[in-house]
Amino acid sequence: MSNVIELKDINKYYKLKNDKLHALKSINLEIEQGDFLVIMGKSGSGKTTLLNLLGLLDSFDSGQYIFNGKDVTNFNENERSELRNNYMGFIFQQFHLIESLTIAQNVELPLLYKGKVAVKERKEAVEKYLDLVGLLEKKNQFPTELSGGQQQRIAIARALINNPYVIFADEPTGALDSNTSAEIMEILKNLNKDNKTIIMVTHDKDLVSYANKVIQIKDGVATKEM
Repeated sequence: MSNVIELKDINKYYKLKNDKLHALKSINLEIEQGDFLVIMGKSGSGKTTLLNLLGLLDSFDSGQYIFNGKDVTNFNENERSELRNNYMGFIFQQFHLIESLTIAQNVELPLLYKGKVAVKERKEAVEKYLDLVGLLEKKNQFPTELSGGQQQRIAIARALINNPYVIFADEPTGALDSNTSAEIMEILKNLNKDNKTIIMVTHDKDLVSYANKVIQIKDGVATKEM
């Protein structure tokens, strides 16, 4: 298996009023195609900071980031944005669906950002991924008409529509009850079986069983558990 992501000696600081916080300390990490990586840690440990950095949503102060064999360390924001749009999908605890848009329109959004995708192709992709998460019949409804679990399924369909190399999930079951959480995790597990690389942040130890790699973050230091 080849590495999709490689971090080499990554450091991240946040400026405080009269000081600075060393949020991530010399992180070294290799993520292979088809990995299911879980990043665990208490609130404030640096786990979401690491996820945002991996997803090119946040910058870092020193070190090297290799994505799919390409050094992206010094990419500018436009280059980062293009990489995210083409190769990454994101699922968040709060679903970030736009309430004024239909389900189909929400799922279609990444393809609109990408540009140069024909209307027919967009429509077919929307229906394919809504069918995958079992909600094709809801395509003309609005987010407020759906349950939390259904909204998270829509968010997963949206994350998949660009056929990304990597899916980033930040506490994807955090706002859901246990039964619905299990359903969402089954979707992610099945995607991983199809060789999708998944990187998930969670504080829920019960979800570790889905992973083939686990990173524990404490005070900005990452320790590999398996």
